[in-house]
Formats: sequence, structure tokens, C-alpha cells
Amino acid sequence: MLQKTGRGLLTLLLIVLEWTRPGLPSPLRPICDLRVLDHFTKEARDAEVAMKSCREGCSLSESVSVPQTRVDFDVWEKKNGLEKAHEVQSGLWLLQQALGLLRISVTNTALHSHLDNSIRNLLSINAVLRSLNIQEYTPPASAAGLEGTWRVSSATDLLQVHVNFLRGKVRLLLMDAQACQQDVS
Repeated sequence: MLQKTGRGLLTLLLIVLEWTRPGLPSPLRPICDLRVLDHFTKEARDAEVAMKSCREGCSLSESVSVPQTRVDFDVWEKKNGLEKAHEVQSGLWLLQQALGLLRISVTNTALHSHLDNSIRNLLSINAVLRSLNIQEYTPPASAAGLEGTWRVSSATDLLQVHVNFLRGKVRLLLMDAQACQQDVS
């Protein structure tokens, strides 16, 4: 448990140190290496596996709104970068809210570190998006008006959505980020 928390903190520390390295023209260099996202996805899977093996004190107290994870590639490709970024950022916000509620309702202490790590990783993904010059997201007052959402009532469903969202829409956004495109001239 301490080792996983240490890895998450080490990853975040490396990101922060990279941003603050002296001599860079900008403190936020684009983070285009998908291995960072792969690390976060692996930790999300670890949380999902831990939740599936949990027998007591690991339920969600109420149903929560989560982002749709299904990607229609024809529709996705027709969206502009701002629309894609807004969809991903609103999904990350929904997941932060839902994981925060799950963290409060879970009494199994072994799961707390997984959930804390997942929430920290979502915050780190937001930092990665800022490094790619993606406009900061302003969350709505409530999730009620957001499009492209659905509700889940189990902790395992929530964590499965978390993994799928990272593997799907977040990965697509990072792969297509303008700041990461190689200038071929």
C-alpha cells in the first residue's frame, strides 16, 4: 500500500519538477508521453481489482453521474479540439466528484489508498491537459445539465467507467493534442 502511494507521489513529483526545471522558456512543457497516462490507467485498474475483491465496507452510498465512455469515432473526429477537451474535462470532473463520494462512503481502509491515488491521478491529468495549453475547465454548479452522462449505483461500475474513460476519450485527446503534434516540414 505504501509502495503504491509512493509511486503516485513520485510520478506527481516528477511532473512538477519537470515543469519547474530552470532554464525552460515556459514552466509548462507539453507532456505528450502516453506512458504517463498508461501509469494512471494501470493504477485505476488496480483500484478496480481491489474493489472487486472487497467484501465489506466498499459500497457506494448513492448513485452518481459518470461520463459516457463509448466513443463513436466518426462523431469524435468531426469535433474540434475545444469540444473534445470540454468533453474530456467534464468527464474528469464527474469522475472526481464520483470518486470523492465513493471515498467518503467506503469504510474499508485498504481501499482508501486506491481511491486517494485515483483522485490524485485525475488532478494530475488535469495538470497534463494544462501543459498542453488546453483551456482550464469551469465545472457547472451541478452535474444535472451535463450531456453525455449516465448514472451508476455500484462502486465496481464506477471504477470500470474510470478505467474505460482513461483508456478511451482521455487517450484520444492526448494523442490528438496540437502541442504534441510533430512539425513535419
